[in-house]
Amino acid sequence: MEGMFNKIRNLDAYPKINEDFYSRTLSGGLITIVSSLVMILLFFSELRLYLHAVTETQLVVDTSRGETLRINFDVTFPALACSIVSIDAMDISGEQHLDVRHDIIKKRLDSHGNIIETRQDGLGGPKIEKPLQRHGGRLEHNETYCGSCYGAEEKDDDCCNNCEEVREAYRKKGWALSNPDMIDQCKREGFLQKIKEEEGEGCNIYGSLVVNKVAGNFHFAPGKSFHHAGVIVHDLMAFQKESFNITHKINRLAFGDYYPGVVNPLDGVQWTHDTPNGMYQYFLKVVPTVYTDLHGHTIRSNQFSVTEHFKSASAGQFSSLPGVFFYYDLSPIKVTFKEEHVSFLHFLTNVCAIVGGVFTVSGIVDSFIYHGQKAIKKKMEIGKFN
Repeated sequence: MEGMFNKIRNLDAYPKINEDFYSRTLSGGLITIVSSLVMILLFFSELRLYLHAVTETQLVVDTSRGETLRINFDVTFPALACSIVSIDAMDISGEQHLDVRHDIIKKRLDSHGNIIETRQDGLGGPKIEKPLQRHGGRLEHNETYCGSCYGAEEKDDDCCNNCEEVREAYRKKGWALSNPDMIDQCKREGFLQKIKEEEGEGCNIYGSLVVNKVAGNFHFAPGKSFHHAGVIVHDLMAFQKESFNITHKINRLAFGDYYPGVVNPLDGVQWTHDTPNGMYQYFLKVVPTVYTDLHGHTIRSNQFSVTEHFKSASAGQFSSLPGVFFYYDLSPIKVTFKEEHVSFLHFLTNVCAIVGGVFTVSGIVDSFIYHGQKAIKKKMEIGKFN
């Protein structure tokens, strides 16, 4: 019978605490203090994570259709005058925006980068003082001015009242304006003189473009763009220059609105031009992104990656258009970020795990130190350390 009781006693899953565990030691007190501090630190760390939101990331197929894409930019050209630089945009759907001026601001910069003048591109015309009329005479008293477009009129009653309107009429016809001094409006306004006066100046261009949400490109280049033989070319003859320095700094480039955590890889990038002419190209992969905060407010924006390439040309030879080109393509995958709070049950589970883990580890350490000290003391008592 006693043997049976011994067998049952061996099956006890709840062994009684050994008397040694009631002993209080200095090492045990120190371990208790340290473990308590560790538990407090881990608790507050977990509490901070619980009180702050976490961001969940998910990849889904982008099924959006018929949307537009807003491109925000801020680019500085230290060696290109504002009167020279123009902006064009086009996409694979065939839509083209040549010499974009809407929502574009230009700042004239001196050689030290100081701002000379800020103006919205395309606004403001020169004052007309007895210019040459279309019929050949000068503007008389109470006579309405109607300047000649020099053969570029689309209708008989079309008028070109300043140099910019003549250049625009030529652009629509696909003609280059080879000698501005032969145009009365340009000569009167001192078109070439202004270009010479701005020699050595720089330009800061910032604003936004709204384009179709399809692959395309936009670029900054000297001269006014126009169609010629089915190809888009730039009129560089009007500036009477053999080379253009396209040194540039991208202060900011973003596809869409800002959202928390976004990193735009071209912000602050600077490139210095060492050759007379050339084409600098950026190839961008745009990834649609949706960010939803804790309050359910959604921001639809984009991220992008980039690779770069430079194509050089000799002075006076424009085998490739000098300028800065951005070619972008859209990813079919959309990234969604969603801010969420950690559930209280998850927080409670982590706290229990912290308390149990610290107690277990500290108990193991305390037991190891206690039994080690006890073994050493016993050996010293029997004289092994003498």
